[in-house]
Amino acid sequence: MSYSVGQVAGFAGVTVRTLHHYDEIGLLSPSARSHAGHRRYDDGDLDRLQQIMFYRELGFPLDKVAALLDDPDADPREHLRRQHELLTARIAELTRMAEAVEHAMEARQMGINLTPEEKFEVFGDHDPEQYAEEVEQRWGDTEAYRESQRRAARYTKADWQRMQDENADWGARYQALMAEGEPPTGERAMELAEEHRQQIGRWHYACSYEMHQCLAEMYVTDERFTAYFDAMTPGFAAHLHDAIVANAARRG
Repeated sequence: MSYSVGQVAGFAGVTVRTLHHYDEIGLLSPSARSHAGHRRYDDGDLDRLQQIMFYRELGFPLDKVAALLDDPDADPREHLRRQHELLTARIAELTRMAEAVEHAMEARQMGINLTPEEKFEVFGDHDPEQYAEEVEQRWGDTEAYRESQRRAARYTKADWQRMQDENADWGARYQALMAEGEPPTGERAMELAEEHRQQIGRWHYACSYEMHQCLAEMYVTDERFTAYFDAMTPGFAAHLHDAIVANAARRG
């Protein structure tokens, strides 16, 4: 069987843009094209995509992934063994991922063909490439980016869950004060803006007041950030922007 780029994106939980990018850089080129020139992926292509996603989840850069997968002396089963060792080192937090690799290993050894859904169900809705390329191009040469990458490489599944819980709690409290009519220059709004800055510093990189204001500017000038915040409460992005600016001003 062969699958369209849209079907493969659905199986793997990645964007069509990610698959196009992989094709453009030669990391994953579909085995065939339709008469109309559309990409068509076969089971071998899906196996390679699965390997790419395993390595990306483990923090390997794309050029390293390509070098590993294109090594003519590498046995496909060796990739699975290597990935299994890396994943089991984080077994307490990534048990589900380790079991998926074991499943893939057993299926290959026994000649079982996994369905597309089975190959990619472990990745859930997460697309590790969604903004990675753009972020690296814009900030890859900064110490903040490098520090963020170093920290992220050490985080466990439990760490990511705590981060998400903190963000959700902060967002709920910010929405509540907006509903109560708190102005951006209000004490509670500025305190939550300060908490936002400290969360960035705790989880990602040292965030100065100047850098925090740069982020605030993106929240209102980049439609993706604006849409993210305003999906919680209309006007959230602009309100937070003003609160961050006010907080930085009062802190000197």
